[in-house]
Amino acid sequence: MITNHDAVEVFVGLDVGKGVHHAVAVDRAGRKLLDRALPNDEAKIREIMAELEDNGRILFVVDQPATIGALPVAVAQAAGVLVGYLPGLAMRRIADLHPGEAKTDARDAFIIAEAARTMPHALRSVQLVDEQLAELSMLCGFDDDLAKQATATSNRIRGLLTQIHPALERVLGPYMDHPAVLDLLRTWPTPEALRHAGRRRIGNRLTNLAPRMGERLADEIIEALGRQTVTVVGTNAATIVLPQLAAMLAGLHESRATVLTQVETLVEAHPLHPVLMSLPAVGIRTAARILTEVAGKDFPTSGHLASYAGLAPVTWRSGSSIRGDHSSRKGNKALKRTLFLSAFAALKDPPSRAYYDRKRAEGKRHNQALIALARRRCDTLYAMLRDGTLYQPPTPATA
Repeated sequence: MITNHDAVEVFVGLDVGKGVHHAVAVDRAGRKLLDRALPNDEAKIREIMAELEDNGRILFVVDQPATIGALPVAVAQAAGVLVGYLPGLAMRRIADLHPGEAKTDARDAFIIAEAARTMPHALRSVQLVDEQLAELSMLCGFDDDLAKQATATSNRIRGLLTQIHPALERVLGPYMDHPAVLDLLRTWPTPEALRHAGRRRIGNRLTNLAPRMGERLADEIIEALGRQTVTVVGTNAATIVLPQLAAMLAGLHESRATVLTQVETLVEAHPLHPVLMSLPAVGIRTAARILTEVAGKDFPTSGHLASYAGLAPVTWRSGSSIRGDHSSRKGNKALKRTLFLSAFAALKDPPSRAYYDRKRAEGKRHNQALIALARRRCDTLYAMLRDGTLYQPPTPATA
C-alpha cells in the first residue's frame, strides 16, 4: 500500500524493458504530461525526474521492480521519489477496463500511470533495501536456479538409467545426489563397465565417499546387474552422456554448497537470525527466504502477512449452490512455497504434528492440512518478528 497518496501530484507509469522503457506521466486530473520511450540509462531517467519535479510530488510506478526494472527503481529512490509497484496480474485485469485490445509499451505505461492515479490500493510499496538483503535476495534467486538445474539433471540421469538398465536405476536412483554415486557413474557409467570393474573395486570406490553404505550398495549393484543379460540399444552412447551429466550434477551441488556458505554468513549477521532460527523446521535457506520476502515490509496484522504469502483462505459464495473456503492462488509464490515446505518439515515437531493430525481428523486432505499448519506457523512467525522474541513451545493449556 502506498502511503501519502493524497499528496502526490504526478503519477509516472513505467513499462520496463531490457534496453528501452516507456514512460507516461499524468497529473491528478488525468492530463498527460509526458509520453516517450526512455533508454535504460541513469542520466536519461534523471532527466525526466527533473522535467517533472516542478509539477509537484512524484509517484514512480513500475511493473517489474527487480531485474530489468532495478535501475529505474534505484535512480528514483536515490532522487527521493516515492516508488511503487503494480503486480502483473493486477495490471492485466486493470487493462481489461480500458478500451482497445492493442498490446504496446505506450499503452501499458499509460495503464500503470492511470492505476497509480485512480487505484492506489492496487499498488505495492517498493521499500529501500539495504545491501545485506539485496545480496541475500540475489544469492537466494541463484540458489533456486541451481536447485532447478540440479533436479532436471538428476531426472535426466535417472531417465537414461531406466532406459538402459531399470534394475540398476532402482538401486542408484534414490542416492542420485550422493557424491559417491556420481563418482561411480563418472568412473564406470555403463552396466558393462560396472561388471568389468567387479564387486571389490566398486565397494572400495563407494566406501571412499560413503563409508556407512558403500559395501551394502555395492552388493545391491552386483545383484541388479545380474537381473539383466541383454544390452539395450543406446547403451554405448550412455558411455559419453552419463559421465558428463554426473559431472554437471556434482558441479551444481558444489555451487549450491558455495552459495549456501555465503547465505549462511549473511543470515547469521542479520539481527533477526536468532529469532527465525528458534522456530522449529527453519533452516538457513528458509530463514534467508523469509528475510528477503518479509524484512522491511509493514504488515498491520498476522492476517495481512498470511494474505501476502497466499496462505489466507478465500471464501467462495454464490447463492446457495457454491459455498466454501479455498486456498488462495495469489500472494508471494516464493514465500508461500518456503512456508509450506517448512510446515512439512515441522511434522517432526510434536505440537505441529498434533495440529496437523487434528486437521486430518477433521477431514482435510494432506495438502489442506499442511496449508493450515503453514498458516498457523505464519501467525507465530508474525508475533515473533513483531515482538523480537524467540519461539516458545505451546504449553498443554495453550496448545
